[in-house]
Amino acid sequence: MSADFSPNPKKWLLIGAAGLAVSLIGFFVDTQIAAWSYLIGLIFITSIAVGMLFLVMIHHIFDAQWSVIARRQAEHYISALPYLGILFVPLFALTYLGGDQGILWLWMDQGALAPGGHGTVATDILYQKKTWWLSETFFWVRAAFCFSVWSYFAWAFRRNSFAQDEDGEAKHTFSSRKHAAIGLILVAFTWTAAAFDWIMSLEYHWYSTMFGVWIFASAMRASLAVMLLTCAHLVAKGPLKGIFNTKHLHDVATLAFAFTVFWAYITFSQYFLIWNANLPEETFWYNDREEGLWWPISMMLIFGYFLFPFLYMLQFPLKVNYKSMTFMACWLLSMNLLDGYFNILPSLKDADGMSFQLFSDWTNIIWYISGVVGAGGILLWAYWTSFLKTKIIPIRDPRIQECLNHNH
Repeated sequence: MSADFSPNPKKWLLIGAAGLAVSLIGFFVDTQIAAWSYLIGLIFITSIAVGMLFLVMIHHIFDAQWSVIARRQAEHYISALPYLGILFVPLFALTYLGGDQGILWLWMDQGALAPGGHGTVATDILYQKKTWWLSETFFWVRAAFCFSVWSYFAWAFRRNSFAQDEDGEAKHTFSSRKHAAIGLILVAFTWTAAAFDWIMSLEYHWYSTMFGVWIFASAMRASLAVMLLTCAHLVAKGPLKGIFNTKHLHDVATLAFAFTVFWAYITFSQYFLIWNANLPEETFWYNDREEGLWWPISMMLIFGYFLFPFLYMLQFPLKVNYKSMTFMACWLLSMNLLDGYFNILPSLKDADGMSFQLFSDWTNIIWYISGVVGAGGILLWAYWTSFLKTKIIPIRDPRIQECLNHNH
């Protein structure tokens, strides 16, 4: 490790605490926008951590050799999952202590005016048909269960990996493989449930069978972008210099390219199926996102989040260049966050039933940023704290030598 490379986890903890403090202030200044922005930031950062968990499980289930070094970085990131679960608690408190129980999820306020202005939520037939799922107690229990599942698997994979650094026993690899087989199913179901609860139920009239797959693709894209940035940073600063080579970089970039195509396929399929069925209970969701500034943003996502990265990462020289992939990783993360706002904020309606516009008030940028900075600071604090406590690479993994020699 380079002598001048000295990560400071406390710096990121302070940054995260500052972001969370601003969001807390926002709950009193502009409660609704600050709360929705906090939710978006928490979902965005949680998607990175869950995506890293998927990467660890995919590595183990395929018994991959090239990704051993990258897997260690993912193992550091998933240590943040329990803390992100704690960050979900303010949303619970805001729902029941903020004076407006439906401030985020309208259906939680049974007396609120139903979408469309016909009766209340309690008398809404579409809500009544979904009460088996949209139950307040069940909602919060599911949230706790989701974070518990993710935190357990994060703990299990980290325990096996770090214990193997000490004793080199193959039993840790076998344990991780068994956990991956079960975890892929459980994490897929819980991440889908989280998507239904935290995002889709913001507009409980709407539903989409593709949404769970969409949020999976989105999480993978975000996590791979962070993986690219992390590995490029560690190569530049010294710890992974001469260890993580351009072939490793190419493979991570190729995965990012694959999920770019997959995300586009899922996004188009959802749109096409809803357009083709032409059901009012579904089409209104896209209609809201073709109003005002949301229309150019939707075009930006098509060309900026799919077409540009697709054409960019088709080129082999760019996928083996640290600077070019650092740029692309930053681009993907910014587009991923924009996609989060596109999917969530239009669900917030004014008294006339019109969708909230992203830049209707420029001061809202404070809340948009604080939610991401708060949760993001906690993610990086957890990463660097874990990084300093363990080996740089899994030195006794059965595949580590193959990974180190992965040049062709």
